[in-house]
Amino acid sequence: MSSGNGQRSGGAQGAVPEQLALIREAVRKNKAPKAKPRTWRGAALAKELPVARVLVDKGVLHLDRYFDYAVPEELDAVAQPGVRVRVRFGAGGRNVREGRREGGSLIDGFLIERVAESDYAGPLAALAQVVSPEPVLGPELLGLARAVADRYAGSLADVLQLAVPPRHGKAEARETGDPPPPPAAPEPGSWRRYGRGADFLKALASGGAPRAVWTALPGPQWAEEIARAVQATLASGRGALVVLPAGRPVARVDSALRELLGEGQHAVLTADAGPERRYREWLAVRRGAVRAVVGTRAAMFAPVRDLGLVVVWDDGDTSHSDDRAPFPHVREVLELRSSRDKCAFLLGSWSCTVEAAQLVESGWAAPLVADREQVRATAPLVRTVGDAELARDEAARAARLPSLAWQVVRDGLRHGPVLVQVPRRGYVPRLACARCREPARCRWCAGALQAQDGGGGALCCGWCGREEGAWHCPECGGFRLRAQVVGARRTAEELGRAFPTVPVRTSGREQVLDTVSGAPALVVSTPGAEPVAEGGYAAALLLDGWAMLGRPDLRAGEDALRRWIGAAALVREQGAGGTVVVVAEPTLRPVQALVRWDPVGHAVRELAERAELGFPPVSRMAAVSGTAEAVAELLADAELPRDAEVLGPVPIPVTDAGRPRKVGAPPPGERWERALVRVPPGSGAALAAALKSALAARMARGGSGVEAVRVRIDPLDIG
Repeated sequence: MSSGNGQRSGGAQGAVPEQLALIREAVRKNKAPKAKPRTWRGAALAKELPVARVLVDKGVLHLDRYFDYAVPEELDAVAQPGVRVRVRFGAGGRNVREGRREGGSLIDGFLIERVAESDYAGPLAALAQVVSPEPVLGPELLGLARAVADRYAGSLADVLQLAVPPRHGKAEARETGDPPPPPAAPEPGSWRRYGRGADFLKALASGGAPRAVWTALPGPQWAEEIARAVQATLASGRGALVVLPAGRPVARVDSALRELLGEGQHAVLTADAGPERRYREWLAVRRGAVRAVVGTRAAMFAPVRDLGLVVVWDDGDTSHSDDRAPFPHVREVLELRSSRDKCAFLLGSWSCTVEAAQLVESGWAAPLVADREQVRATAPLVRTVGDAELARDEAARAARLPSLAWQVVRDGLRHGPVLVQVPRRGYVPRLACARCREPARCRWCAGALQAQDGGGGALCCGWCGREEGAWHCPECGGFRLRAQVVGARRTAEELGRAFPTVPVRTSGREQVLDTVSGAPALVVSTPGAEPVAEGGYAAALLLDGWAMLGRPDLRAGEDALRRWIGAAALVREQGAGGTVVVVAEPTLRPVQALVRWDPVGHAVRELAERAELGFPPVSRMAAVSGTAEAVAELLADAELPRDAEVLGPVPIPVTDAGRPRKVGAPPPGERWERALVRVPPGSGAALAAALKSALAARMARGGSGVEAVRVRIDPLDIG
C-alpha cells in the first residue's frame, strides 16, 4: 500500500506513472468503442430498401435459403450486399415487441441483397450488427458457390466457408494500391517443345480463351511454362488463377513468376501463410490490386477480377479434393469457372487422368502434347523387373532387390544422387489373377472383389456386396488369385547396408525435403514427397510396384502410373545417362505406359474400358454412408432418377479406437455401411438434387441418427 502511495505522490510532482500512461494509451486507441450487437428496439428503419436478405452461416441443407431481416437506419450506409453481418436466429413467433421479432442466438451471415419488401408476412428481426463494411461476397463468387453447392449436393453456407477466408481486422484496415501495369507478352520459350504451345500463348496474349489438356515433358521447366502462360494472360489485361496440390509446387511457380514478372504482380494463397497474411493477400485480389493468384486448394475460389485463365496442375493428386462437405474437386470447380466466365482453361500434369482424357475426347478441351521424338529426347530410360526375373535372381531373393537395380544404383552414384521410391505404409492389395494379373471383378457390377474374414473367407464384391463362389479369370481362364506386397522398409535398410559410404536421406511423412544437392546420395522417398535434385537424379528405383497396383481401388493403375511418372520426371534425360528401374510385372498396362512414356494412351484406354463397364467418369456416382438404418432410410426417401442403379450396401471397416480416422470413415467403434448410386451421363444433376432434397427433408424432421449419414458426389475412392 505504501508503495502504491509513493507512486501517486511521485506522479503529482510531474512524473507520469506507468499505469496511468498505459490507461491513457488504451483510452486513446479506443475513442470509438465497438457497439455490441443490438435488437434495435424502436429504432427507425432504412427509408430505401429496408429489407436485407441474409444467408446465415448454418451448414444444414433444410436452411439452405435466404432469410429476410429489417435494416435499421443507422446501418443503412454500411449494410450493403456482400458484407458480413450478425443476426439473431431462431426467435419464435411469440417473441415480438413493437412489431419486431426479438430474441434468438447471434449467428454470422452474409448480406446477399437489399429489397423494398419481404415475401414473409410476419414481423422481421433487425440486423444485429454489420461486422465489417468490406463487401467480401461479390455476385460472381456467390453464383459460383451456388453452382458448386448444387453440383455436390451441399449447402451454400458450407461452400462459402471454403471460399471466403476468416476475417482479420488488421489486414482489412490496410490499404491496397492500384494494380501494376500489364506486362509485355512473353516469348514462347520452352513452350515451343509442344506442337501448339506457341499458339496457345499467342491466343492468351490476344485475349482468347483456349482450353487445353497439357501433358508436360519431364524436367523442371513446367513451372516456368505455367508462369509464361500467366504472363501472356496478364498482358491481355486479364487475370489468372493457378491452383497446385501442395506448398512445394506453389513455391516453384511463385519463384518462376517472380523471376519472370518481378514483385507485386501476383498473390500467393496457402494455409501456411497464416490467417492475417492470407486474408491480406485475398483482399488485394478482391480489390483488384493483384490480378494473378497462385495457391493450393482453397485458392480455386479466389475472386480474381476479369478472369482470363484458370490453371490446375496434377489434377490426379488427392489433395485437390476437399475433405470438408460438400467435398468439391479443384478440377471440377475450375471447369465451372471457365464455362461461367468464358475464360481459358489449362489442365497440366506429367501424367494424364481419365477425367482429362474425357475432356479431350468430348471436344471440351484440346490436347497440348509434344511429339514422340521430343518425348524420347527428354525422358529417361525405363527398365522393368518382373516376377520371372525376381524368381531367377539370387540377389532379389536374399535382399528383396534385383541385380539390375543394384547395378543401376551403383552406376548412378558415380554421377549424382539416386532416388528410391517406396510405397507408403498402409497400402492394402486387391486380388488379381495369379496367371495374367487381371484384377478380379464382380460379374454383376464389375466392382473389385475382396476376401472376407481377413483373407481366408469367401470372395465378395466391394461395391454391391454379392458373394462370388466360383470365380474364374475372364481373360485367361485361371482360377487362382494372388495379392503380393514386397517389404519396403527392409529394402531401404538393405540399400543403406550395401552402400555404407554413401549418405542416405529420407523424405516422407515425418520430414519432407524440398531439394537435395547434386552430390552422390541415396534419397529414399514415399510417393509425392520426392525432393528435386540439383541437375536431376542420375537414376531412380521404383520399388514394390504391386503395393500400388494391387490397391482395391478403381484408380489403382492410374494413380500408380501418375506417381511413377512424377518420380521419373525428376531423373535426367536418357542422353545424359538417366535410368529408371521399376519393380513390377512388365506386361501390366501401367508399366508398359511408363516404359513408352505414354500416359495419354493409358488414360484413353482406361476411359474406353470404363465407358464399356459404366464406371466413372463416364457415369456419375454418389456414395451414401452411415448406419444401416440411416442409409436405408435415405435411399427410400430419395426420389432417384429412373435410370439410377443402387449398388450395395456393403460394410465399411470399423475404425479402431485410438487409431487415426481416415476421411469419410465412421467414428471409432461404429459399424457403418456404404451404398453406391450410379447414373448414366446426363443424370448427374438429377441425382445430386434428389439426394440433397432427401437429406434436407431428413434433417428438417429431426430424430435420432440424423447426423450419422454422409453423401459424397463423385467420390475419389470407390473400390
